[in-house]
Amino acid sequence: MATPDHLCPFGLKSKALLTRWGYDVEDHLLTTREETDAFMAEHGVETTPQTWIGSERIGGYDDLRAFFGIPLRDEEEETYQPVIATFSMAAAMGLAVSWLTHGAITGAALIYIVAIAMCILAFQKLRDVESFSTMFLGYDLLARRHVEYAYAYPLLEAAAGMLMLAGVATWLSAPIAIVIGGIGAVSVIKAVYIDKRELKCACMGGGSNVPLGFVSLTENLMMLGMGLYMGARALQAAITAAS
Repeated sequence: MATPDHLCPFGLKSKALLTRWGYDVEDHLLTTREETDAFMAEHGVETTPQTWIGSERIGGYDDLRAFFGIPLRDEEEETYQPVIATFSMAAAMGLAVSWLTHGAITGAALIYIVAIAMCILAFQKLRDVESFSTMFLGYDLLARRHVEYAYAYPLLEAAAGMLMLAGVATWLSAPIAIVIGGIGAVSVIKAVYIDKRELKCACMGGGSNVPLGFVSLTENLMMLGMGLYMGARALQAAITAAS
């Protein structure tokens, strides 16, 4: 379907898929709503595009993918793709910041990576705080006693991440990371490894299909570890300056 105000994305995907598999495509565009309705009525279908290979009708875009053996992910299927994308980008950005700041990849890159990951994860939660808080209340021990904490959590994570990235106010960022990371780790361990509950992880924000478990535990341990490390480093620097 290709009208002045709409170009069917699945038609473009179908054509690209056929071309990628070596087929010559004879494209028939439906340029009006009337043409489209008449086409669907003639062939007894409810959607466009429709693909024929020779005289055999394959069907719509999903049918074409199935024809080539390319699976479609179920919207309800659990996936780690958002987590992989988040931590991959955080790692790349952390290394880039290290290179920009120091002219090389240094040990500080780890701090940058963790801080950026915290900021990205906080952003995911802040996109829809209501959905995040609903999922978070399913397992976080402090949020279950004080619902306000579910709303504050993304802001605390964002604040700690930005302060760590800037390298300022460690006296504030380290305790925040230790508290929210520690409570989060205990909550995940209880929900998943003790109570054996099957829950969705709120770490990527509301609506994600990331299962609660190793990933969320890693996020919380990462914050806890970085908070302890930066707090210890700041304390050591203060002792050195005092002596």
